[in-house]
Amino acid sequence: MMADISPRTDTSTDADTEDKNLRFQSDQSQAIVTSDASDKSRDQKTLRRLAQNREAARKSRLRKKAYVQQLESSRMKLTQLEQELQRARQQGIFISSSGDQSQSMSGNGALAFDVEYARWLDEHNRRISELRGAVNSHAGDGELRIIVDGILAHYDDIFRIKGDAAKADVFHILSGMWKTPAERCFLWLGGFRSSELLKLLINQLEPLTEQQLSGITKLQQSSHQAEDALSQGMEALQQSLAETLAGSLGPSGSSGNVANYMGQMAMAMGKLGTLEGFIRQADNLRQQTLQQLHRILTTRQSARALLAINDYFSRLRALSSLWLARPRE
Repeated sequence: MMADISPRTDTSTDADTEDKNLRFQSDQSQAIVTSDASDKSRDQKTLRRLAQNREAARKSRLRKKAYVQQLESSRMKLTQLEQELQRARQQGIFISSSGDQSQSMSGNGALAFDVEYARWLDEHNRRISELRGAVNSHAGDGELRIIVDGILAHYDDIFRIKGDAAKADVFHILSGMWKTPAERCFLWLGGFRSSELLKLLINQLEPLTEQQLSGITKLQQSSHQAEDALSQGMEALQQSLAETLAGSLGPSGSSGNVANYMGQMAMAMGKLGTLEGFIRQADNLRQQTLQQLHRILTTRQSARALLAINDYFSRLRALSSLWLARPRE
């Protein structure tokens, strides 16, 4: 009886062991499948992330390439302007001398002014860099005064150059095409508004004494009043010019109409001649504002004011470069 039972027990035991082995292998297979799916999901996320990083890097390279191309284009344009100016000088169109700029511009006035302004700006940046170094190194008031006076004298140069350019091509100066796009947004009669510049500087020059604050406030108010007067004068000139031109409209062909037309155009030309005066008065206002501000402030405050003015316009120029170099999709 025992002999009959023992083989069945062994067979049952082997079957159970085999079932367990099969279940274990099945569990392992499921675990491997689950692990593979999880790894595959992580790999897909990693691949997507890498793809996004590569795309962001590609766009960054494109933006950088566009910016570099814009800078190179600006450099080439300046070189071309200088070459054209040199050819003009050789042909006698533009004869420049340090002693007399009033007769230095004629038919090529706009081109000549653009080159002169670019040179002025390079020299201005050099002087500002020198001033910034002196301020950061805590130079004495005597050294700062020499640099500040030099920068103010350099501003006098650009106002004189602009005055000469306005005689040759007043519309070029008035339009501000020699400025960057962002600068042109704030252009007023060929330059900056003194009152707006003073408003920006007040917060940059603190602490100010009550007397200084009062002086700057009065200077801002008087500048604003002068600006309003010039703006009203420009509006009156535009209205008068429009009325003069409108008076010549109508049927043409008769000798009387032709004579009337020529007479009215002559009147319009005479009125346009007053534009140069508006540019000159606006620049005189800007020049006087800088000089009076210098008298109100201490030497060190004047240095800080000149740095703040330069930084403001430098940021406008940088903004223009970034805008022109932006990716266009």
